[in-house]
Amino acid sequence: MTAYAKPRSTASDYIRFLKAWVRQPRQTASIVPSSPWLGRMMAAAIDPEGGPVLELGGGTGALTREILATGLPRDKLEVVEINQHLARELHAAFHAVRIIQHPAETISAHAAGGMGTYQAIISGLPMLSMTPQQQQAILAEAFKLLGPDGTFVQFTYSPRSPFRRDVIGALALDVARVGSILRNVPPATVFQVTRAADQN
Repeated sequence: MTAYAKPRSTASDYIRFLKAWVRQPRQTASIVPSSPWLGRMMAAAIDPEGGPVLELGGGTGALTREILATGLPRDKLEVVEINQHLARELHAAFHAVRIIQHPAETISAHAAGGMGTYQAIISGLPMLSMTPQQQQAILAEAFKLLGPDGTFVQFTYSPRSPFRRDVIGALALDVARVGSILRNVPPATVFQVTRAADQN
C-alpha cells in the first residue's frame, strides 16, 4: 500500500499563488493552490515503478508533492510551468525534478522522455478558459508522449468535462469522470482521458 506524505501546503503557498494569479490571471486557474485531497485523486493512476510522468501547470507544487508522494522517483517527473516566478520556485523546491518553461501546446518537442513512453500526464491547466484549438493542440501533444495505455488526468471546477466533444471526437479519445473533491476550494472534479478502445 502506498504511503502518502502529509500535506505540506503553507500560508506562503497561498500568497505565492495569489501573486501569480494577480500577475497573469489567464495562466493561473485559481487564486488558491490545489488541496492535497485533490492531488491524491489526481495521482492515484500513477505506478511508481512505471514510466515517466509529466505535470502540466506546476503552480506552487501542490500537485507535484502528491505525485512524488506516490513513490515516483524525482528523475521520472517533469513539470511544465511557464510563469517564470513559479518555475523558479519549483526548481528550488524539487531538486532532480525537471522544470520545463514551454507552452503545453508544443511540449512534445521539449519533454526529455521518448514519444509514447509516459504513463500519465497530470494537468492543472485551466481548460475551461481555453479555445477548442488550444485544447486540441494540448491533447494532441499529450497523446504523442503517452504510451498505449497512458492516461491524461485533468481537474476542473465544473461538474462536467472541460473538454469540447468535437475535440475529443477528432482525436479519437474517451473521457471518464473519476470523482469530485468537495474539500477543495473551490470544489473540483477529476476526469481521465484515454485513447478510445478501438484505438489501442
